[in-house]
Amino acid sequence: MAVDPLIELRDVNKYFGDLHVLRDIDLTVGRGEVVVVIGPSGSGKSTLCRAINRLETIHSGTILLDGKPLPDEGKALARLRADVGMVFQSFNLFAHRTVLQNVTLGQIKVRRTGKAEAEEKARALLDRVGVGSQADKYPAQLSGGQQQRVAIARALAMEPKVMLFDEPTSALDPEMINEVLEVMQQLARDGMTMVVVTHEMGFARSAANRVVFMADGRIVEDRAPEEFFTDPHSDRARDFLSKILKH
Repeated sequence: MAVDPLIELRDVNKYFGDLHVLRDIDLTVGRGEVVVVIGPSGSGKSTLCRAINRLETIHSGTILLDGKPLPDEGKALARLRADVGMVFQSFNLFAHRTVLQNVTLGQIKVRRTGKAEAEEKARALLDRVGVGSQADKYPAQLSGGQQQRVAIARALAMEPKVMLFDEPTSALDPEMINEVLEVMQQLARDGMTMVVVTHEMGFARSAANRVVFMADGRIVEDRAPEEFFTDPHSDRARDFLSKILKH
């Protein structure tokens, strides 16, 4: 068990109609841990990720963040979403606002930070993710890789306790994937707690403290990357890895 649990899922179940997408999920993520969630399409990975900040509601079970159950709605939920940064497959930036405005908006509206302070912080974060020179552009003027790095900076601006990444590179051209993964690697080195749903096995191997392998809505394996990749215990994982690692 994690020494200092930041996220705890206990016996979590979720249905879409008759489809049982999360089955009896138990998962603990410790503070400062990087947990990478992998598995075949339709295994429930994204739903798991989205349940942690209540973008998906669960049917039974408990999810705790920092020892407290997730709030249902209203201001408490807005605060939760600020504490749990989320980076999606699509960049979800505000198209009609500049890069700088995208990164300051949440700070000003949710965290009540003054404009000058918010801008100073935003510029520092944009520099940190390597897009400082793009601050006054609009998202459409940036490459996909740059937009995704802005989305990461926007989440970081809220000083979240944890960052969730839901397949953050799957919409990117191959040459842009590494520039986003490098930013994520750096966050991992800096001690950010992260839950990452991804197909990037190299990232899973090098940045994760634990690899969680899901199939059919269940967690099948939850192990250190080196153990998982060299000696998967389950047939499902062996089958999955043989398909993925051939390419």
